[in-house]
Amino acid sequence: MKKIGFDNEKYLRIQSERIRQRIAQFGDKLYLEFGGKLFDDNHASRVLPGFEPDSKLNMLMQLRDSLEIIIIISASDIEKNKVRNDLGITYDEDVLRLRDEFTSRGFLVSSVVVTHFNGQESAVAYCQKLERLGIRTYRHYLIEGYPNNIALIASEEGFGKNDFVETTKPLVVVTAPGPGSGKMASCLSQIYHHNRRGEKAGYAKFETFPIWNLPLKHPINIAYEAATADLDDINMIDPFHLDAYGKAAVNYNRDIEIFPVLNTLFDAIYGKSIYKSPTDMGVNMIGYCISDEEACCTAAREEVIRRYYDALCKFAEGNSDGSEVNKIDLLMKQARISIDDRRCAVAAKERRDASGTFSAAMELNDGTIITAEQSSLLGPSAALLINATKHLAGIDHSVKLIPARLIPPIQDMKVTCLHGHNPRLHTDEVLVALAVLSEYDENCRKAISTLPEMDGAQVHTTVMLSEVDRKVFKRLGIDLTCEPLKKRTKYYKS
Repeated sequence: MKKIGFDNEKYLRIQSERIRQRIAQFGDKLYLEFGGKLFDDNHASRVLPGFEPDSKLNMLMQLRDSLEIIIIISASDIEKNKVRNDLGITYDEDVLRLRDEFTSRGFLVSSVVVTHFNGQESAVAYCQKLERLGIRTYRHYLIEGYPNNIALIASEEGFGKNDFVETTKPLVVVTAPGPGSGKMASCLSQIYHHNRRGEKAGYAKFETFPIWNLPLKHPINIAYEAATADLDDINMIDPFHLDAYGKAAVNYNRDIEIFPVLNTLFDAIYGKSIYKSPTDMGVNMIGYCISDEEACCTAAREEVIRRYYDALCKFAEGNSDGSEVNKIDLLMKQARISIDDRRCAVAAKERRDASGTFSAAMELNDGTIITAEQSSLLGPSAALLINATKHLAGIDHSVKLIPARLIPPIQDMKVTCLHGHNPRLHTDEVLVALAVLSEYDENCRKAISTLPEMDGAQVHTTVMLSEVDRKVFKRLGIDLTCEPLKKRTKYYKS
């Protein structure tokens, strides 16, 4: 079994306490800008084994009675129909999804704020839609020269022009479907309005990564840089923190670059800045909860390799210009990480070289390596799932879970009736076949019962998989990488 390297219970306890302390520091109200994912944070759970994907949300559950949530969306993202790559839905759809997720857990989602508003028709229509659904909606306007024109920003024609968002709780969590939505500006706009009313309000930032109290080139911080290679985020020593306290702290370039402007804004709003560095603005306690540093370092190195393969595949599909590949390659060299450190990748390529066809390999959580190759009936990933379930269920490898005679009718349906090009069974089709056969066959029942044991397993294939196969592995909790090789070049997909 993989080593646990993170104390999740300690994190829930000390992180919520740290936020309470920051609320008390400001008195009446704290606007907490939440970067990254509030739930389903699978990157954090991969590089910090023991961190639960919903840990941040569970941490906030301890503060639920004193907090409310505001969801931010940019009018320009509405206009562009911007899509979340991980979910395949637009940002405007994701606002409703996030709202449902939060309210189902008992959180108060008080409103939605549409930022960068400039009268866009799509944004107006979206506001009207939300209001018809009974969702309070506010508008924050484009400010010319933001963030550098301080005189305009901190004036009646700047933040003063924005709608004031009515809130009732001492802690206001500000989140969004993705980066660049305007979370920070919305927080500062609120503080401006509170100050103008003679009310106390503060701002703080929650970012999981980079971890400020780990070294700059720590594998966990390198893994974050690899994960954000497409955003041009760069981890840096916070020079303001070093100058103020004589201590090194890690932050990233965007926060460091914007801090002098923020400081001036705080001066304009409060009369005096409350923070000496961008690191001061943060409340992240995650670095204090690492219980086995070597386990986390190993997990972080594995994540860098996965990100490298993902970048290679994006480049092969024509979805990037190669700069992401080059950046992660440099990070790997700096950290002395090699693709040969990924055991399942080595095993898959060895099987490919021996068989002369597309192959796949899985590293189970106990370290066992399972391999498979493509046949006329099954794709490599489908064959791998069959082999892995047989191993975990203790079924002899010679046993055919799906009788060969049952596969051709499925292939005929795919090619003849559905006009598919690949007759081989995908992973989802294999699982459906096993489910049907499990009604009559004990071995199929045993095979299906092992699927939860694959959560956290590692898989590599020597060919890029279809979206269907990728989604199945993701739903099973399996971390997948692929060689950047396509079965065929097809530029138009119907």
